[in-house]
Amino acid sequence: MGFRKDFLWGGATAANQLEGAYDEDGRGLANVDLSPVGEARASVITGERKMLDFEDGYFYPAKGAIDFYHRYKEDIALFAEMGFKTYRMSIAWTRIFPKGDEETPNEKGLQFYENIFKECRKYGIEPLVTITHFDFPIHLIKEYGGWRNRKIIDFYKKLCEVIFRRYKGLVKYWLTFNEINILLHAPFMGAGIVFEEGEDRKQVLYTAAHNELVASAWATKIGHEIDPENKIGCMLAAGKFYPLAAKPEDVWTALEKDRENYFFIDVQVRGYYPSYALKFLERNNLKIDITEEDKKILKENTVDFVSFSYYTTRCISAEADKLGEGNLLESMRNPYIEVTEWGWGLDPLGFRTTINEIYDRYQKPLFVVENGLGAVDAPDENGYVEDDYRIDYLRAHIKAMRDAVVLDGVDLLGYTTWGPIDLVSAGTGEMKKRYGFIYVDRDNDGNGTLKRSKKKSFDWYKKVIASNGEDLE
Repeated sequence: MGFRKDFLWGGATAANQLEGAYDEDGRGLANVDLSPVGEARASVITGERKMLDFEDGYFYPAKGAIDFYHRYKEDIALFAEMGFKTYRMSIAWTRIFPKGDEETPNEKGLQFYENIFKECRKYGIEPLVTITHFDFPIHLIKEYGGWRNRKIIDFYKKLCEVIFRRYKGLVKYWLTFNEINILLHAPFMGAGIVFEEGEDRKQVLYTAAHNELVASAWATKIGHEIDPENKIGCMLAAGKFYPLAAKPEDVWTALEKDRENYFFIDVQVRGYYPSYALKFLERNNLKIDITEEDKKILKENTVDFVSFSYYTTRCISAEADKLGEGNLLESMRNPYIEVTEWGWGLDPLGFRTTINEIYDRYQKPLFVVENGLGAVDAPDENGYVEDDYRIDYLRAHIKAMRDAVVLDGVDLLGYTTWGPIDLVSAGTGEMKKRYGFIYVDRDNDGNGTLKRSKKKSFDWYKKVIASNGEDLE
């Protein structure tokens, strides 16, 4: 009794948070390059502040990140030393199509990812590739207005066709969009949206959502046609909403907040808009251009599996005046659980609850593709970190995940921790918010040698993988 024998243990990263080399070998400028660290970041990634080029007085961490672009062989070798069965990573759209709407892809970008996949295969590591992990070409924002424009679907289809053909036989597992529901909470980061004065924001967001959902279905269709062996999944920023109190109004509010997130996956798994979503659009007078072809594509091209990130549960009240901090999704402080330095609740049982709820809802194989603890690490002179707090977090969550499999019967394909190596935080742009088993000598201002060193958790996770999740001590 335990995890399946072919359980895919590993780690997860995103191109923009670790590659760097933002302007090398033909790569074009992306939204994620223009998200500065510091106070301005929130207004930029939410589409409130237009920043479509670098501005003086700001530090842009994605420009250099941790230089995975030049150090990927060293880093993948360290992942292999831990025993990774899979490595979840993403493709930077602007490495393949620098502007996003070119006729011909950039060969140097294509070759870079081919080299990475071959390096993974050398160690027996199965690549799990996110087609779009918040990367979106700036040219497509300036020229077309981001995902609010239906034309983007065709550019995305072309990207998919190129990479599915090029990497046939090298990549089997794909995700269409990272945390697709985040476009509602960070529209510039999630969909290349910058709001114009006076426009109906809900109309813009749900138009962009529809376009991404149709694009995702096309990706599934194209991927299966090019290689029937491909397994293509969706990806949700998960974490159940708890009602703050047992009063019915709070319970209803929590259900509505869960639906707001599940809406995307409902469409990607079931192949149609659920009735509650159609009624939501109607109530808010939102006119979405859902064509007959859209309905057909959505219905005939549902995903093979459901993947998701889990960091915390959330808490909500019908009378919420002021919501607390913690990730990009609003939440109140749950008095029954402790929180991290960044206000994220520590809730491993909530992880099991969330896994079960998703599996009950969809009855498709699941894949946990992000889970981890962001914390301030204090390395010694050799870069070694005694990160028992990270081990404690992961141990508790892996135990909860094992219970979901062994006791509850959930079909789980694998587990990739977020940030097996320290990288730039998506939410804050910081380096000091560290997740990795591997310490990287770099600070919030871009200073440091970029030297890699193993933390205590490195050997612990190696043991977890070797024992297929049985030895967690």
